[in-house]
Amino acid sequence: MAKTRGGGRVGSRRSSRRTQGLEVQVASATILKVNKRSTKKVSSSKKNLALTPTRKSSRIKNLAVQGPVTPEDDEIEDVTPEDVTPEDVTPEDVTPEDDDVAGEDKEDDKEDSEKDGEACLTGHKEQEEDIENENDNNEKENKEEALNMEEEMENAPTQASSLASGLQISEEVEQRFNLVKSVGEQCTHDDELRELLAKKAAPVCYDGFEPSGRMHIAQGLMKIMSVNKLTSAGCRVKIWIADWFAYMNNKLGGDLKKIRVVGEYFKEIFQAAGMNCENVEFLWSSEEINARGDEYWPLVMDIACRNSLAKIKRCMPIMGHSETEELSAAHILYVCMQCADTLFLEADICQLGMDQETVNLLARDYCDDINRGNKPVILSHHMLRGLQQGQTKMSKSDPSSAIFMEDEEAEVNVKIKKAYCPPGIVGGNPCVEYVRYIILPWFNEFTVERDEKYGGSKTYKSYEDIVTDYESNVLHPKDLKDALSKALNKILQPVRDHFKTNSRAKNLLKQVKGYKITRTALSKEMEALSVNAPNSASSAAGLQLSEEVENKYNIVRSIGEECIQEDELKNLLAKKPTPICYDGFEPSGRMHIAQGVMKVTNVNKLTTAGCQVKIWIADWFAQLNNKLGGDLERIKVVGEYFKEIWQAGGMNTDKVSFLWASDEINGRGGKYWPLVMDIARRNNLRRILRCGQIMGRSETEVLSAAQILYPCMQCADIFLLEADICQLGMDQRKADVNEKISKAYCPARIVEGNPCLEYVKYLVLPRFNEFTVETDGSNKTFKSFEDIVADYENGALAPEDLKKALVKALNIMLQPVRDHFKTNDRAKNLLEQVKAFRVTR
Repeated sequence: MAKTRGGGRVGSRRSSRRTQGLEVQVASATILKVNKRSTKKVSSSKKNLALTPTRKSSRIKNLAVQGPVTPEDDEIEDVTPEDVTPEDVTPEDVTPEDDDVAGEDKEDDKEDSEKDGEACLTGHKEQEEDIENENDNNEKENKEEALNMEEEMENAPTQASSLASGLQISEEVEQRFNLVKSVGEQCTHDDELRELLAKKAAPVCYDGFEPSGRMHIAQGLMKIMSVNKLTSAGCRVKIWIADWFAYMNNKLGGDLKKIRVVGEYFKEIFQAAGMNCENVEFLWSSEEINARGDEYWPLVMDIACRNSLAKIKRCMPIMGHSETEELSAAHILYVCMQCADTLFLEADICQLGMDQETVNLLARDYCDDINRGNKPVILSHHMLRGLQQGQTKMSKSDPSSAIFMEDEEAEVNVKIKKAYCPPGIVGGNPCVEYVRYIILPWFNEFTVERDEKYGGSKTYKSYEDIVTDYESNVLHPKDLKDALSKALNKILQPVRDHFKTNSRAKNLLKQVKGYKITRTALSKEMEALSVNAPNSASSAAGLQLSEEVENKYNIVRSIGEECIQEDELKNLLAKKPTPICYDGFEPSGRMHIAQGVMKVTNVNKLTTAGCQVKIWIADWFAQLNNKLGGDLERIKVVGEYFKEIWQAGGMNTDKVSFLWASDEINGRGGKYWPLVMDIARRNNLRRILRCGQIMGRSETEVLSAAQILYPCMQCADIFLLEADICQLGMDQRKADVNEKISKAYCPARIVEGNPCLEYVKYLVLPRFNEFTVETDGSNKTFKSFEDIVADYENGALAPEDLKKALVKALNIMLQPVRDHFKTNDRAKNLLEQVKAFRVTR
């Protein structure tokens, strides 16, 4: 026989055993445990392999569809015999066929056994002792499961079958199933996929990408093969060009114009490399979401409401992050949006990488939560390794880890030449992996050309034969690499030609190559995104205010206990005769006097000073905060009830607009949501969590993802409309007011923390400009709060007299509201509904 480069002989076979398509090298004195496929393979003195399916995985049952499993798929770790429990070993699974091995194998086994020594016998004896103690029930279950597995594998190819639901599966459907299933390394779930294909001739499949730089072969060739298989099986494929997602993930610095260029460059490559686009739609996420924002954003918000922040953080790997990293608010929004994408696109099948599995399963969980019957089937495809040792996937920021779709022939040759490719080792070997997942599926064969003295040229038709030769050193790394380079260059040549001859493609590539691909820490990203606001205070310095402007300033300033910055307010009033003021509220139950009287007073002051007031009825925010159980219909009723009270309570609405948040956001979504996303990506999660108080929450509470979205949206409101939200029962009856004030906390001579004095300060004095108290048959009228405090602290004003005067003043203010709700049918009906609503937290 001719010698190979590795010293082995052409045609020799390594001592091995194939059990149900699984090939594992037998090592002496070692028990081999295969982790990923959830099977156990154990050596013994007789060199018989016991293959025991465990309960943890169903993937082993699909081996007939997926093709043989080889050691490179499964991380094989050495464990001592003590590490093997009785559940790991089932001797009954070793069938007589395992012993009917060709004579050459037996001779090799014998030779290896003699060289390995007696250590394996020791391990076998300990296994036998464990086996004798194994529970009979577990043996029976394992044997039954193994038999079921063998039966399913035998029936897998194209045989007509039936599902548990009783639905008959034709041979044609089974063929389509096998084709679609071959796209994914994992499927959730097989029966659902079969039933889908049996019922639907053209199911919708969702795939997508984030335009973020040059395309490597994992994105290009793998996706092309997957899409072509899916369309061949009758699927309609929607490819989601996730430009807004790249923006939130700060790809290309968040420059949407650059992201758009990269998206177009991706499309050029797909078409040039052979993607069958007949049943394929390329959809830009920004355009689709803007066009149907009234459907999309309520879905995103509902997903955010139904999932805890902790659960969303567990999906961070979809963006290349971990949940323990410092995150921005955009990372939380990103997950909720990607979960919504599958349902928004009405996808029957979700086909993305294994690294996206967590968010895809989140979408299925959401379907369960809302009782949506047609959950998407999840097909998760293999993630192609990077070229260097230990790289689990290709990285655009590290060119040495990836082969790009438009790399020149020489570049491909150099990268493959330098790639990690240890002789005789398949596991973690990127070159062997590229042959398996790209070359063989593309050409249905792999040809190695070499001199006769090294064994001569050979064409492989199966991956198993390649593994056998490589592990036995019949196939040398250099010969593998040379053949791999040649095959890859043959696949990529049409792409190179297209980008050389097509002017549009050439221009796109030139731009994309000029973009810098970076991966920076979040703190650096925040620093880069920070905006230095102009110092408007300095522009107000030395500004001469007219008497009219000074009066307007004093009126507007009296509304707030604090003002940031006062010079900015003066400057605004001097330059703008009719400034727009934003106020708002969350419709969440009955209105108290802080929401009612104070808002009426403040709005009337603002309009008197010439302001135009926009009152934001924050219905979507109430839903995010789970007010009234998140029931939008009830929230709408409460919003109308609030409007009735303010109008009845004396609000001057001539310069006031009531704006429903849902209507305004839907109408201006193209401007609003990019602003929300920009705010989210510019602020880390810790800072957003500190805003929980605006919702009556603390950052130490168990929060939902909605409580991260809420502050980003409210911040967007503030940027657009200068938001101010406050709340305290305004529809109370006279008897209720008397009773509540009589029971109120009001300690003698103590002003701090005294609610009765506070109501006088913030409600009564601003409304009437005075406060009259009856004491010992005489009246005393106070014109300032300071005089009231002085009398109260020295005991001249007693708590009971203060309360009596406060009750009288409040009832005067509230009486028009009571009258309105007694005489107006619409108002009366609204009040009855609101009182019946249960206020939830």
